[in-house]
Amino acid sequence: FNPWIFTLALLTTISLQILSNLANDYGDGVRGTDNAERVGPKRAIQSGVITPKQMLEAIQTNIVITIIFSMLLIWIAFGTYSILYVLLFIGLGALCVYAAMTYTMGDKPYGYRALGDVFVFVFFGLVSVLANYFLHARTLDHVVVLPAIALGLLSVGVLNLNNMRDAKQDAQVGKVTLAVKLGAKRSKIYHYCLVVGAMIIALLF
Repeated sequence: FNPWIFTLALLTTISLQILSNLANDYGDGVRGTDNAERVGPKRAIQSGVITPKQMLEAIQTNIVITIIFSMLLIWIAFGTYSILYVLLFIGLGALCVYAAMTYTMGDKPYGYRALGDVFVFVFFGLVSVLANYFLHARTLDHVVVLPAIALGLLSVGVLNLNNMRDAKQDAQVGKVTLAVKLGAKRSKIYHYCLVVGAMIIALLF
């Protein structure tokens, strides 16, 4: 365990989460998905508190912050130990930024094609846990896959709750999430499977 790696990994994760939220606000805002009929807390662009241009500037600033944290993290973890590991994690960091932004932004956002659950499971579960373990240990242990899956399932559960809440409106504006595809009844069954599955895997770990 290295407290510097832990702290920088936490800051990198938080900055990526913030980036994801800002990009989601921007993508849904400019597409009109977030409108006056939206259920839940108001979004920044939807409420008019922030203009799309200002939000884009905030996203760009947050990307710079994310890059700074992630590069410091990689340097503290590996230094000159292995250029291969450094390049691997730079590439992984770039993928994380790309995934955070393209959930609702871009020409073909994956959040509008029922792929959000897959990406959340991979990045908030597998990547976050396994990468964090590797940054400390410089190796992987097969046992760590279990908590990675458990946290991935719980993260998908959070997304599914949001998607169930927004399913009716999303369907009206053409945003296809897994909750829209499954319908209300099957989305609830899916949600129970996510939560119970996470608990079972955590106990198994």
